[in-house]
Amino acid sequence: MTQKRKYFGTDGIRGTVGTPPITPDFVLKLGWAVGRVLKNEHHKNKVLIGKDTRISGYMFESALESGLSAAGVDIALLGPMPTPAIAYLTRTFHAVAGIVISASHNPFQDNGIKFFSGNGTKLPDEIELAIEAEMEKTIKTVAPEQLGKAERVDDAAGRYIEFCKSTIPHNINLKGLKIVVDCAHGATYHIAPSVFQELGADVETIGAQPNGLNINAGYGATQPQALQTAVLYQKADLCIALDGDGDRVLMVDAKGEIIDGDELLFIIAQSRHKAGTLQGTVVGTVMSNLGLEQALEKEGIAFTRAAVGDRYVIEKLQENGGILGGESSGHIICLDRTTTGDGIITALQVLTVSIQMGLPLHVLKTGMQKFPQRMINVPIRPGVEIMSQPTVQNAVRDAEQELNNKGRVLLRPSGTEPLIRVMVEGVELQQIETVAHHLAEIVKKEANK
Repeated sequence: MTQKRKYFGTDGIRGTVGTPPITPDFVLKLGWAVGRVLKNEHHKNKVLIGKDTRISGYMFESALESGLSAAGVDIALLGPMPTPAIAYLTRTFHAVAGIVISASHNPFQDNGIKFFSGNGTKLPDEIELAIEAEMEKTIKTVAPEQLGKAERVDDAAGRYIEFCKSTIPHNINLKGLKIVVDCAHGATYHIAPSVFQELGADVETIGAQPNGLNINAGYGATQPQALQTAVLYQKADLCIALDGDGDRVLMVDAKGEIIDGDELLFIIAQSRHKAGTLQGTVVGTVMSNLGLEQALEKEGIAFTRAAVGDRYVIEKLQENGGILGGESSGHIICLDRTTTGDGIITALQVLTVSIQMGLPLHVLKTGMQKFPQRMINVPIRPGVEIMSQPTVQNAVRDAEQELNNKGRVLLRPSGTEPLIRVMVEGVELQQIETVAHHLAEIVKKEANK
């Protein structure tokens, strides 16, 4: 059984800025602890640091830089960069690790620290535990001549843009396509438009004026309503909505209909399968729509579910020899292209399928029919235990009986916020709405006791 971690969650360490552990003093010590552990474990002695566009990123970048330097580790500062870009650059720089300062799709008041190994993958549990153990010690600075040096990498964006373009066949271009790209005022603002423009598309950009306070506010993959309006107003062929750190994507077709992560995963999987390049099992999560599972089964494609979180999807892919997995939220992992979820690269894979088949997105997605699904987020106080309450467990059983084996009920704590996610899926929309609201009310009452 994996040892319980004190600070690390499913995707690094995340919380509200100024509230422990997301404070400058903690992050400084975290940088030192990371430097100590990685310096002991490896011969390579450089760590990359990138961030999204939150105003607090400046503060935490400095804190990490100081801690790493005190541990005797060199630092390469990338500035604002998408999370998957840092995974890629960590590999190409042969760095010992990459650090991302980001709270992904959360509002600007939050921030977090997450890590990539030298291979561009998430840190193993044993390394995270070793870092936490080091955090319990008193900081000791190395001798002055051993302090780490810091440098800024000026061409990081250009390197990553070229990598993104290299993930599609050289004979594919986007000429003739009008695309609206929504950068969520986040880390892709200076990268995503260039990728699609350089491949020949006519690009209209929204959500690309970050000011430190507006990341994910009214734009991006978590709030694609702006894109639904933009695609019709601009008379575009499609829209691409990225989140604040660029690791997830949703798309909107020419009719203004949202194409979520399950549908994107289906489109890519079906194409890879027909081309004979799909390997192993396609991996979704417990939140993936039942329609995805049934559509893949119809195509003869094996499918399995992992816990929510990209690290668990990747673990399951590795167990099953798979290359393709993802989440309904638009976090899609193409291990035959890169090592982690990447919104830009995912969009490029889908556009490649569209061009090769000569079909628009609203036709490509018709091979999968989604079941109606309703998810309600119920806020709880941190530390409150809900899932084991008999009242809640009985309510879940009652809900499952009401669906009569023609749907699914799932309650799970969020890995990034103090929420219980109540999800109900079934055949009839009105029924699942009623069941979901009833179940959410019971959870809410228990949470308030």
